[in-house]
Amino acid sequence: MKYFTKEWYDEMQVSGFLTFPETEEEWEEGQAAYREQGIDPQEVHRRDLEDKKRDLLKFLPDSFHPYIYDGTLNSTYPTPELREMADRWEADYETRFDALLDDYSRHYESIKEFLPPGAIQLTEKSLHDCIVKNVDHPADGELVLVIDCNSGFHYFKDVKVKFTGVSEAIIPEDITGAWWLYNEIYLNGDQVELHVLFDTPMTEVTIVFKDIQIEELE
Repeated sequence: MKYFTKEWYDEMQVSGFLTFPETEEEWEEGQAAYREQGIDPQEVHRRDLEDKKRDLLKFLPDSFHPYIYDGTLNSTYPTPELREMADRWEADYETRFDALLDDYSRHYESIKEFLPPGAIQLTEKSLHDCIVKNVDHPADGELVLVIDCNSGFHYFKDVKVKFTGVSEAIIPEDITGAWWLYNEIYLNGDQVELHVLFDTPMTEVTIVFKDIQIEELE
């Protein structure tokens, strides 16, 4: 997978972590809302930071590390210095993010005329946030995914995604229940190569195939 990798996704989550309240009043309102629910906000901040600590240290510059180690990255209202650092990093990240999307868009447009209609449909009617219900191999060279699209953006019902002429399928046995995040597509000789990033479990799937059909189920 060349674009929408697990590492790319992990850095995107770091970007979301650096979203701060605009004012100190908003910060205090958020803390009070936790307390009204009987929740210790500091414990929430501690757990959130611990969950993301590895990626924060990996993707953020050294200047952020003292805030990560002492917990003040997310446990107090940000200092002007921290906010300025975060704004600079976010601006750089957004530039790189947009450049990656533009690069993939150019790649896709360069191969679109050579793709089967189902591959174009898969790309342009995204399965983002849809959930795998079932995986089947009904015959040699065939792979069928039944996808719950109620939480998606296009179908709002179950769909059957059938790959034929499959020569390679790198897909874990426990993919049922996984959330379809992002996909990218390539030409591989006279076949099509699809990469999909799933969450829960976080995994990268590769399927090389000749054709694909997407059928809405009743």
